[in-house]
Amino acid sequence: MLYEIHEWQRSLLGSMSFWAQASAKALTEQHSLFSQLPGAQRFAAGYELMYRLGKDYEKPEFGITQVERDGAVLAISERIAEDRPFCQLRHFQRYATDAEVLGQLEHDPVVLVVAPLSGHHATLLRDTVRTLLPEHDVYITDWVDARMVPASVGGFGLDDYVGYVEDFIRLLGAERLHVISVCQPTVPVLAAASLMAARGETTPLTLTLMGGPIDPRESPTDVNSLATTRPLSWFEDHVIHTVPANYPGHGRPVYPGFLQHAGFVAMNPGRHVSSHWDFYQNLLRGDLNDAAQHRRFYDEYNAVLDMPAEFYLDTIEIVFQEFLLARGLWKVKGEPVKPASIRRSALLTIEGELDDISGLGQTAAAHALCTGIPKRRHQHEVIADAGHYGIFSGRRWRETVYPIVRDFIRRQPSPAR
Repeated sequence: MLYEIHEWQRSLLGSMSFWAQASAKALTEQHSLFSQLPGAQRFAAGYELMYRLGKDYEKPEFGITQVERDGAVLAISERIAEDRPFCQLRHFQRYATDAEVLGQLEHDPVVLVVAPLSGHHATLLRDTVRTLLPEHDVYITDWVDARMVPASVGGFGLDDYVGYVEDFIRLLGAERLHVISVCQPTVPVLAAASLMAARGETTPLTLTLMGGPIDPRESPTDVNSLATTRPLSWFEDHVIHTVPANYPGHGRPVYPGFLQHAGFVAMNPGRHVSSHWDFYQNLLRGDLNDAAQHRRFYDEYNAVLDMPAEFYLDTIEIVFQEFLLARGLWKVKGEPVKPASIRRSALLTIEGELDDISGLGQTAAAHALCTGIPKRRHQHEVIADAGHYGIFSGRRWRETVYPIVRDFIRRQPSPAR
């Protein structure tokens, strides 16, 4: 009944938040009589904070309409290249009015960004995509909220995730493709490449694995400890719930987004309380820029999706409890996953020095598994003073990490398109 109780609470808070939003606008509208009342700004700030704490956060848009390349403006058109029940493969098509620039775009590397299916939407990687776009032809996996997938479609486990990645690599053409995976998908991406190599299929030119749990036994974090100190049955009993009747996925077992969000907040509750208090103070001072930054961050952070129960439980068991990839014991639909089979792909691993989600050494473990790749095509980087999100978003990503990724990709020979 927990999901149903949450929906009831959401409906109640939703009504209150709409009232709070309307009140805040009435107290701040320039031509409103209410804005002239004593204390109007203080009340308005309180109402807006109430609105943002109670509102329902929908999936954000990527919202990337243009980028610059050497002074030229590239228009961006977002389209769905492949539509699957649990994932949409999105392509950020680039356009230029200058014929010379348009010709250059045709020779840019093709990049598949594999986003995590771990609570937040793929838009969390908006900065990753925006930074890549001027010099790369970018696709991204945009995972579908499981509550929106009819139960009749069937389940979706970790093996299915690996299969999706394989299909997308084939669709885009492995012979010209570079794959970047962030956090959780480093595991299925390495598995997909391993299975394809073992079958004799072409693997991508490069594999870039960023902040992921290839071997969670290395420098275990609180996230790892949670998975290893409880049996799988505990997760089945405590965090798996059924989608209620008001969604297309009615009856589907999921790990609900609202539970994941509660877990995110619980990791740093003081920081979130402080952030909301600062937002209230910024509104009182009229500091609209800082207030806008707060809104943008929490519009993304508070927008979460439901994960299919099969995928979540598979990940807990296979990745975080049994360490099957690192131990060489993982089989995907009966096929053994052997990273040593990979020979064509160059391998880059990136870790944040201060990462409290995937500890130091967890991603680097991929190098010891991929013995078939010549040593000259291995590269590992630790980003100083960077946390988990800093390696794929923000100033440190744009100024430090991206140049490493760009140069690594450019060093690999890319066939003519």
